[in-house]
Amino acid sequence: MKLKELLHAIPVIQVEGSIDIEVTSLCFDSREAKEGALFVAIKGVHTDGHLFLEQVIGQGVEGVIVEEMPETLQGGVTYVLVEDSAYVLGVIASNFYGNPSNEIKLVGVTGTNGKTTVATLLYNLFGQLGYQVGLLSTVENRIASRIIPATHTTPDPISLNSLLRAMVDEGCDYCFMEVSSHAVVQQRIAGLRFAGGIFTNITHDHLDFHKTFDNYIKAKKKFFDDLDNCAFALTNADDKNGAIMLQNTFAHRKTYGLHNLADFKARVVESHFDGMLLQIDGHEVWVKLVGGFNAYNILAVYGTAILLEQETVKVLTALSEISGAEGRFETIRSTKGVFGIVDYAHTPDAVENVLETIKGLRVADQKIITVLGCGGDRDKTKRPEMAKVALKYSDKLIITSDNPRTEDPLQIIKDMEAGVAADKKKNSFSITDRREAIRAACHLAMPGDIILIAGKGHEKYQEINGVRHHFDDREELEKTFNEE
Repeated sequence: MKLKELLHAIPVIQVEGSIDIEVTSLCFDSREAKEGALFVAIKGVHTDGHLFLEQVIGQGVEGVIVEEMPETLQGGVTYVLVEDSAYVLGVIASNFYGNPSNEIKLVGVTGTNGKTTVATLLYNLFGQLGYQVGLLSTVENRIASRIIPATHTTPDPISLNSLLRAMVDEGCDYCFMEVSSHAVVQQRIAGLRFAGGIFTNITHDHLDFHKTFDNYIKAKKKFFDDLDNCAFALTNADDKNGAIMLQNTFAHRKTYGLHNLADFKARVVESHFDGMLLQIDGHEVWVKLVGGFNAYNILAVYGTAILLEQETVKVLTALSEISGAEGRFETIRSTKGVFGIVDYAHTPDAVENVLETIKGLRVADQKIITVLGCGGDRDKTKRPEMAKVALKYSDKLIITSDNPRTEDPLQIIKDMEAGVAADKKKNSFSITDRREAIRAACHLAMPGDIILIAGKGHEKYQEINGVRHHFDDREELEKTFNEE
């Protein structure tokens, strides 16, 4: 493809060189630069692509996109000056792959909690309804039934458009994807056309990146601000920031909720460990998910399906048959009758939602034992709050490691312990080794007790000092249960 074709709809400030050069690939990582590639220099969080211009040109690149023209221009190389190269990368990637989001109904899900569950439920639902469907999620990416491992909640623009093109080429009618706040700020979704957007909720998270809660809200809101007037914007009417998401959107505004006035309404009729009975817009339906937070997720999925012009009865029937995402309130029962629950909850609000649900389901003499850690190199302010919330609902709390990454696990645990009130210290203790913490919880539990292993959910690794070691909470729990 010619560079001039890739620059379609891009506000170019200056060009030095020919835009008739042939481009055979795109890259923003200097290590992937090669002959025929167009290199986009991005000022990232950790490094600046402009520092590698000489290197990529030496590797055969003849075209570069920059925000700053270098002092010395090399002959035979085309330099394109733009205001925002991250945004331009998204548009160029979309152009390079033939604008696949124009050929598939793409729906984005954003929010602090529930993104993976909502996107996965939509993927499962529309598959059950007979469509070919794509999924882009934290757990995995799917092109119809084909699984592609996920490395980020929202892929980079090149990978994202490549996946969407593959979905279109393989006959997918819909794609449901998680849209992280990082992805919005870093312009990973620039150039995409969405058929709709869903807002789940917003609570304390990612302040290490956004710095303030207001910035975090603005990042989520920008996704809706950028939707066009052919799309829908579906937001949680019971979240105090739900209405903010709709303030400046051109999309058709719709709401869902359990309590406040909304376009799509539901209430929980019954709730058990194996599912719950919901009443949705006057219809009763049994679903395999549990908890008020999942009632919101189911309702968001239902509302989306109706906005995508699916038949109500078929949608409700399919919802009764599908399961949620891996590592989201997954239940296991030991031979001695201990309930084990593995959940990805890694924010104070998510931990509270899961534990509140467990507490509402247990009988009086069942004890709740929670195993919980916090990730390293991430928002430190939520660590004491996580421990505080966990102890509010648990009879025993074991504080342990999550993914310490490059931080000292003992320091992370110390930060969490700061949230343990003096009168609660007897109910809490710390075990640095996560495997031993899970084993300790199992040995403490009596028949009928409930163990929550929170924080990692679907993850099959533990990252320590930059190295990922195999670790699976469910696997460890089952292994200990089988030793009984």
